Amino acid sequence: MTSHTWKIAVVGTPGGWSSERLADAVAERTGFRMLVEMDRVRVDVNEGAAWFGETNLLDLDALIVKKIGARYSPDLLDRLEMLRLLHGQGLPVFSPPLSMMRVMDRLSCTVTMRLSGIPMPPTTITEDMDEALNALNEYGSAVFKPMYTSKARGMKVIARGPDARDQVHAYQQENRVMYIQKIEDHEGCDLGVAFLGGEYLTTYARCSGGGSWNTTTASGGRYEPFEPSAETIEIARRAQAPFNLTFTCVDIIESPRGPLALEVSAFGGFRGIRETSGLDAAGLYADYVIAQLKK
Repeated sequence: MTSHTWKIAVVGTPGGWSSERLADAVAERTGFRMLVEMDRVRVDVNEGAAWFGETNLLDLDALIVKKIGARYSPDLLDRLEMLRLLHGQGLPVFSPPLSMMRVMDRLSCTVTMRLSGIPMPPTTITEDMDEALNALNEYGSAVFKPMYTSKARGMKVIARGPDARDQVHAYQQENRVMYIQKIEDHEGCDLGVAFLGGEYLTTYARCSGGGSWNTTTASGGRYEPFEPSAETIEIARRAQAPFNLTFTCVDIIESPRGPLALEVSAFGGFRGIRETSGLDAAGLYADYVIAQLKK
């Protein structure tokens, strides 16, 4: 049975699996469906209004941000600033824009986790070529990660050796500040540990298809059910806690040294949860937001 009390829009990507599922879940519960594309939003800073077509987003009861753009980039921070203007004027936004901004920049996310004492793989940040090579010689092999990326796009594995300098130089042409993370043994799988409203939801594994170092489904990886240890759940809980995200997945590997956190997602995915546990994360998210609005 639907209720027409709430007008809740979803910020996302038309045709995107998770975006469409979340918009459908909201519509099933409210009778109202709107999927907002941020590249079509017009913000009037003086009036404090934001228009999507004929709708002033401030007339809505809430926004749920599932996807702020197709690919991570610094440009997406500008879109979040647009939402911050609306949030600052009283429109509930899930997750809060400032919370999402703090995890979209990989370095900001990493610094926050380390200051919170979260165990991570050895990581070096530098603009200096010789220092990058020193780190690589120490690690043996490492993943060079762009500051703004998702699904392993733009990441490059480099091993120490005679051609390492040339590879690092080529990478730095596109990434002046280099984020260099040691590759830890994790048996070809990493974990997505999901939280809703700060409470543990479920965990799924992403396992490599064998032809790639990374586990993303775009590179042939597959989702598998997984029962994490209590230690893994606790580290993931502590990793996401400082960010105050409404819904998130923490990327974790279970290494011989114990669980290590890689990053906290600004948005989190629904498909892995659905395929491995059968949970309807979109429906649970919609229910959570409606419950918050009723308070």
